[in-house]
Amino acid sequence: MKMGFNFRTSWFVIILSLVFGLGIGWIDSGKNWDDAGITALAIFILSLSLGSMKPKVAWLLALVIGGSVFLFNVFRNGNFQSILALVFAFIGAYAGAGLSKIFAKKTA
Repeated sequence: MKMGFNFRTSWFVIILSLVFGLGIGWIDSGKNWDDAGITALAIFILSLSLGSMKPKVAWLLALVIGGSVFLFNVFRNGNFQSILALVFAFIGAYAGAGLSKIFAKKTA
């Protein structure tokens, strides 16, 4: 069984995670936005749902989602504290991958 990365089957989810990650980063770096809890929850839910769709590339999805939020905040505001976006993204992506594997075993 091949466990490698296949861009041909994962490109849509990767691009989707980049677009939504940049969207969350844009909202989070706004001048009037001061609610880190909602941002963390949005990152977690996005990573959870996309990680359950493509569990083999959960690490990449978490890196793209959390990294895009982090980099957007760094370049726009110089906010290095948003590195925590990576933590929530990895927790969400691997929770989604784990749930996907659990439900796949129950339906098989």
